[in-house]
Amino acid sequence: MSDSKQTTNEAKKPRPAWLDWLQIFAVAAVLAFVLNTFLIANARVPTGSMITTIMPGDRVIGSRLSYRFEDPARGDIIIFHAPDEPETLYVKRIIGLPGDKVTIRDGHVYLNDSETPLEESYIKEPMKPAALQEFQVPEGAYFCMGDNRNGSVDARYWKNHYVYRDKIVAKVLFRYWPGIKALK
Repeated sequence: MSDSKQTTNEAKKPRPAWLDWLQIFAVAAVLAFVLNTFLIANARVPTGSMITTIMPGDRVIGSRLSYRFEDPARGDIIIFHAPDEPETLYVKRIIGLPGDKVTIRDGHVYLNDSETPLEESYIKEPMKPAALQEFQVPEGAYFCMGDNRNGSVDARYWKNHYVYRDKIVAKVLFRYWPGIKALK
């Protein structure tokens, strides 16, 4: 009888601690991969093109699922593959929707031949007047600009002016560094 107790005790040896740690790291790695691949996008904004909404060095989180259930909307801040540099991710605001005519004159943005400029409460500094620019947004594409109009290299200056829907990675939800801030 004592032999069977000894065999049972030997069978109940505790697992080595390193094996538990390995399991925790493996689960964490799989979760991080799934989150970053299918649910969220993480981006660091290196320039001042979105000042004062997003400052240089801020880090933002975007939802990869947002546009699976709804269309991108005017005013959304998005993470996308830059039209002229597809390996680079940009963060800008959607101004023109598919089919829109975007006119920039006298330091203001006008949509679809309206005489009233687009209301843009997120702009903290007036746009410096420049030469008249007009853009006709193609179907399936968006016209994007930075909130810091005087310091943003955006659709106005790109060789390929439009961001096609399949190049949009995520809708920005909030800034998480430094500090958490919801973005609109």
